[in-house]
Parts: sequence; C-alpha cells; structure tokens
Amino acid sequence: MIKGNHRSSLLIILTSFLLLVSCNSKVVYTDSQAMPKKTWDLMNTPTFRMSVTDTINSNNVYFTIRTGSSYPFRNIYIFVSTTSPNGKVITDTLQYNLADEKGKWYGKGFGDIHALNLPYKSNVFFPVKGIYQFKFQHGMRVENLNGVYDLGVRVEKISK
Repeated sequence: MIKGNHRSSLLIILTSFLLLVSCNSKVVYTDSQAMPKKTWDLMNTPTFRMSVTDTINSNNVYFTIRTGSSYPFRNIYIFVSTTSPNGKVITDTLQYNLADEKGKWYGKGFGDIHALNLPYKSNVFFPVKGIYQFKFQHGMRVENLNGVYDLGVRVEKISK
C-alpha cells in the first residue's frame, strides 16, 4: 500500500510524464469527414484545409479511411488535388488495397468497421506558409460507393 507522501510523489511523476509525452506530439494536423448514409457519392468531394506555419521540418502525410463490411471492393481509387497557398495544384491518382485476395481487411477493425491509414507522401516540406487544401474524389466505377464511413487526413512531423 502506498502511503501519503509516496502517493503524491507518484502522482506528480505520472502527471509530469503525461505532460511531457503530450507536448512531444508529432501530429501537425488531423481531421475527418463522415460520409452521409455511409456512402461516398461521386459528387461528394471531401475537402480539408490545413494551416501551415512550419516550412522547415519535413512531414509524412496519411489518409485514413473507415469502411464497413458492405464495402463491395478490396481496393479503392482516389483522386487527390492538393492546392498550395500560392494556388499551385497537384493532382494524384492513387490506388490502395483495403483487403487481401482472400477478403481479409487490412488495418484495425472492430465489429463491422475497418480503419486503415493510407500512406500518401513521405518526407514532405511545405514550402509556403498559409492554407493548403486537400480535395478528394473516389475513382471507382460506381457512382455511389457503399460502405465508406469516413475519410480523413493526418499530417505528422518527422522526428529528428
């Protein structure tokens, strides 16, 4: 059993550790948007706006997707347009596997939901301060992509 002084010392140490860990967070930006009725309509183009003030450190950019068992494919095609503060637009066509050839979902899952972090760009420097915009459109051969719960963007600073 921990006595009074030891208990408060332990509490101070644990609190200090939690503050230290939380202050060293690598996450620069994270956000997600839910899909209405768990369906990604072709005309629904989720858009994320990230404010950049650090033009020195490099970052890794990930997309996150949560799908359900009603998602009809084992992969997904995504068109991503990134607009920098000076108006320069870069568009990428991406393809990700969400499940293996036997239908086993990648990522973490609980019940019907499967969450997966999709790597987009590594070691990225944002050269201009201001608002960067990521705009998404699915590139599948159906108009309404069932079983997509939400889509998100996560940017993490690379530790040196």
